[in-house]
Amino acid sequence: MKQNKIDELCINTIRLLAVDMVEKAKSGHPGLPLGVSPIAYTLWAKVMKHNPKNPNWVNRDRFVLSAGHGSAMLYALLHLGGYGLPMDELKQFRQWGSLTPGHPEYGHTKGVEVTTGPLGQGFANAVGMAIAEAYISEQYNQKDKKIIDYYTYVICGDGDLMEGVSSEAASIAGHLGLGKLICMYDDNKISIEGETGLAFTESVLRRFKAYNWQLLEIDGNDTDELLKAIDEAKADAKRPTMIKARTHIGYGSPHKQDTASAHGEALGEEEIKLVKKNFHFPVDESFYVPAEAKQQFKLISTAGSAYEQEWQQRFREYKKENPELADLFSSTLKGELPLKWDKNLPVFNEADKLATRQASAKVLNTFVKTLPMLVGGSADLAPSTGTYLKGYCDFGPDSFGCPNFHFGVREHAMGAILNGMALSQLLIPYGSTFFVFSDYMKPAIRLAALMKIHSIFVFTHDSIALGEDGPTHQPVEHLAMLRATPNLRVIRPADANETIEAWRIAITSKKPTALVLSRQKLPVLSKAKYPIEKGVSNGAYILVDSKKKQPDIILIASGSEVSLAMESLDSLTKNGIDARLVSMPSWELFSEQSREYQNEVIPKAIKARVSIEAGSSFGWKQWLGDFGISISVDTFGASAPGGTVMAEYGFTVENLLKKAMQVYKDVQTEGVEENEN
Repeated sequence: MKQNKIDELCINTIRLLAVDMVEKAKSGHPGLPLGVSPIAYTLWAKVMKHNPKNPNWVNRDRFVLSAGHGSAMLYALLHLGGYGLPMDELKQFRQWGSLTPGHPEYGHTKGVEVTTGPLGQGFANAVGMAIAEAYISEQYNQKDKKIIDYYTYVICGDGDLMEGVSSEAASIAGHLGLGKLICMYDDNKISIEGETGLAFTESVLRRFKAYNWQLLEIDGNDTDELLKAIDEAKADAKRPTMIKARTHIGYGSPHKQDTASAHGEALGEEEIKLVKKNFHFPVDESFYVPAEAKQQFKLISTAGSAYEQEWQQRFREYKKENPELADLFSSTLKGELPLKWDKNLPVFNEADKLATRQASAKVLNTFVKTLPMLVGGSADLAPSTGTYLKGYCDFGPDSFGCPNFHFGVREHAMGAILNGMALSQLLIPYGSTFFVFSDYMKPAIRLAALMKIHSIFVFTHDSIALGEDGPTHQPVEHLAMLRATPNLRVIRPADANETIEAWRIAITSKKPTALVLSRQKLPVLSKAKYPIEKGVSNGAYILVDSKKKQPDIILIASGSEVSLAMESLDSLTKNGIDARLVSMPSWELFSEQSREYQNEVIPKAIKARVSIEAGSSFGWKQWLGDFGISISVDTFGASAPGGTVMAEYGFTVENLLKKAMQVYKDVQTEGVEENEN
């Protein structure tokens, strides 16, 4: 081990605070903190620009603990480093209501850059963070004034690099030449089941060499080697860098070092005494912080304040010379949108007929003219998803200032990269693919929702109506999956004008949003006739009301099936049934409305209800009540022209009429029986 005495003392303080946290909780992962603390301390104390007094300083270096199970080490750093995390919170590690949950959570604990734990996600988020830095710096930096100039540092382990998402993300990072992305690979050769050789014998360095990464190797305990390696990493501006650090899980534990048992279980009181003895710490004192270590961390915190003060002075000078850019930068950072950002929107008329993906393309290409922070692309499907920004250049190795992104056929990495970009708070990123491939993106979508960040997911080809590509490409259970995800807004617009409002909500809500769009062309609803703008923002609204004070039946539809429901109204009237048609583009937005509004749109007294949606019926019961029925798809699709598939699965006026008559009669019969009783 090569460190001076004060650095060694600080490193061991981090190690043992982490060990004590895990022991008190009787739960956690002591192995990584014992092995990796020299790397983490060196980054925080000697490499990174960051200000503990302002964890959100925009030009700070980013630190991503992709191996999020090592959270106790991060919490020890945050406590010692002046981020305001009290010792009492360390003592409540993994307990209800604490600021020290089992894995780091963005927005929950100051100083945590990103929610990690699902392995590989943090690594891919870091690629997004580095992309954001590259793009934003091109947008705002001037030759003599750089206001965005930071590095993204990642600590990852063998598990991260086994996960497929890290391979996808590493491939695109190398292709783009993200020179400000530096990854420390904790090569401890141990996973939960034992030695990594049980399942992981590849040469990681050869793989990353093929990805166009710079490759370096160090002893993970030698901080001088690490500092030299980071200098070498920074010298290569055209490639991201992987620093393979040979470490020892459970370092310093006489009986558990280099064993799987050090990974995810407390060491035990007797073993901890031996560890503390090895590091020359008081063996009978828990959560001990030497005075010299406290003083050293205060100096680190002071240096962080100086970094930001220097930047603030630079920004003041920048603003004098570039007032408009500076104002845009500051307002965007505050989450403000430019004035009249939604002016000159496309106009869609009743005479038009177009797919909602086509309408989305027109809206998106309008918004980009007034929203310079709106950037994104697709997983190699832009011609089909309509997400290419016409007249704008492509983000690439030599064009970091361009808003069109090509993620390649890498849906999972795309989702995680979007999240990393959104965390910059200076971008509104979107990514698109076919709806069925949201399967590949589920972990990233879930984490966007958990973090409540502004990622926009654009899903097209939204049902069995896409036709000939067949059941492998026809989403069925996907709406139910997304709707079951907390904090995620899902919007499935019925036509072009609802699509405008869906995009407006996606931009303004600052929450993760999924837009679900049709492949097939749909009739356009008149904004003059129908309350579309207000209606979509409410999640559901009365599109066509009954002629009577109370309808006989309520039809509830989303997306492309709204037009089918409208076609059915005349047939219902001819059969003596007065129907109300409710367009419900978003369950989540409707659920946020008052009970009074919900009952106004779908009165409890009207029990005859039919939902029409070309997806799983799962979840519809909450809107249908005890008597309502779904016209839905509860099996996989089939390969045939879209219209044929829809008809075969019962999405016809005739079947809707049949089902509506059935539920209406059932409710009438029930009413008679109740009266007789």
